[in-house]
Amino acid sequence: MIRLTCLFAATAVAALALASGASAQDGRFAVGGQLGTPGGGVSVLYSLSPNFVVRGSYDALKFDRDDSYNDVAYNAQLDFNSPGAFIDWHPTGNAFFVSAGAFFGSRDVNLDATPTTNTNIGGVVFTPAQIGNLNGKIELESTAPFVGIGYDNTFTHAGHWGFRLLAGAAFGDAPQVDLNSSGGTLSSDPTFQARLAQEEADIQNEADNYKVLPVVQVGVTYRF
Repeated sequence: MIRLTCLFAATAVAALALASGASAQDGRFAVGGQLGTPGGGVSVLYSLSPNFVVRGSYDALKFDRDDSYNDVAYNAQLDFNSPGAFIDWHPTGNAFFVSAGAFFGSRDVNLDATPTTNTNIGGVVFTPAQIGNLNGKIELESTAPFVGIGYDNTFTHAGHWGFRLLAGAAFGDAPQVDLNSSGGTLSSDPTFQARLAQEEADIQNEADNYKVLPVVQVGVTYRF
């Protein structure tokens, strides 16, 4: 799978090199912007033929949300930076297409919590003074193969402006979870550390459900 995604990336780079020398008349080069579950981003597209388009993209998503695991209420900071490389296949030469490729880059969820009441950590109740501050990270795999379907009339009509709609899924191994305590009277205590390891394992069990992430994007393009 890694070899396949590397091939997609190499193809996209080669196509963009060809596009830099394309004339305005051939209409094979386009740029665009999109919004969706990976965040907001930009794309570059090059039409290899009426049936195949190579596409490179970059999407970013950053926002904070409150999220609870067991008894602990965390502030979760999402920080996704997702370059991608894809091949879009238009089987009948019209706007409908099937897409395959991969998202790359860093996609992390940073966790932070400072309990103010007695809190269950790994099956044992501790005081706020004993716990201190909890901080951790949920780290998604850096390479996520993608498949999807969509509608894109960038190269199937005569105008400069086009419309894109894409829906699919990105796949990867289970996210990796790391959880630590600092500033508490028991932060370095072996017994508390064992309970904290259990708390980390509980979060990991929940994170294991996110091996497949839905991808939905809508955007516009401008063809040269």
